Amino acid sequence: MTAPHHDAPVIGLDLGGTKIAAALVAGDGAVLARHTLPTPAARGPEAVLDALAEASRAVRTQDAAAIGVAAAGVIDPVSGTVVSATDTLRGWAGTALADGLATRTGLPVACDNDVRAAAAAELAAPDGGGEGLTLVYAAVGTGVGGAVAASGRVLHGAAGIAGHLGHLPSPEADGLPCTCGATGHLEAIAAGPGITAHYTRLSGSPADRLETVAERAARQDPHAVSAITTGARAAGRVLGGLANALGPHRVVVGGGVPRIGALYRDALCAAFAAELMPPLRTLRPVPPGGGDDAAVLGAAALTRTLPLHPPRTSGAMP
Repeated sequence: MTAPHHDAPVIGLDLGGTKIAAALVAGDGAVLARHTLPTPAARGPEAVLDALAEASRAVRTQDAAAIGVAAAGVIDPVSGTVVSATDTLRGWAGTALADGLATRTGLPVACDNDVRAAAAAELAAPDGGGEGLTLVYAAVGTGVGGAVAASGRVLHGAAGIAGHLGHLPSPEADGLPCTCGATGHLEAIAAGPGITAHYTRLSGSPADRLETVAERAARQDPHAVSAITTGARAAGRVLGGLANALGPHRVVVGGGVPRIGALYRDALCAAFAAELMPPLRTLRPVPPGGGDDAAVLGAAALTRTLPLHPPRTSGAMP
């Protein structure tokens, strides 16, 4: 199916392991409405699809032309399915994402991996560099996602798996179980749950979420400071090594974890800089150009660049 009229608003949905963010995005990229709701991650794919539909209805207007979904997991935009996924979303692998959401909403749906969508939005920004740019994009949140662009084009790679930075080996995560089923991957020590779990291992005191660890670090709890800086240094080292391998013009680090404050950001940047070869010594990670709207803007942009999957004629709920 062809893309909707470029002047019509579209809905962008960012599906993460913790929350779903929705936005109605005008043809010129302006965000007209926003809504968030929790992701029912443990309740299975049907519940997640229902929640996506609910989020889209919260921002939808009569002239909305399509929905773009930026989703966790390995996504095949041609078939509109989830090829592979970790256990962050229970039973997510194999989900007919585009068809399931189109049926629930009555709108055509385009979908891709969430971080690839955000990276595409970064490239498309007026100052993004676009054609010719080599970009590494990391999103550190409930998991650690990533995307890589070469010559201004986001790479999908074999089986659509390109950019899964959270599943690179990390010495700091040695022996720790990862959500993908392996051990010793970056995500196990650098993602929000990984930092929180590391704090509990160090202190013997449970923490319910990353923000609690950050609050304790602000009060100079040494175990909280160590858990945050260890996760940040692990991410910085992996990104610095990737920079040496790929020679990017820009390295972007987004997601919820960097927003906990300077303690995390400074440790990541210092570890990143320490890994760089001399020709890259001036390179530093930067936040996404789209700010907090980067993911939903990237999701909305999918409707203009990827195949749209139309709703089935029966059972659609506008």
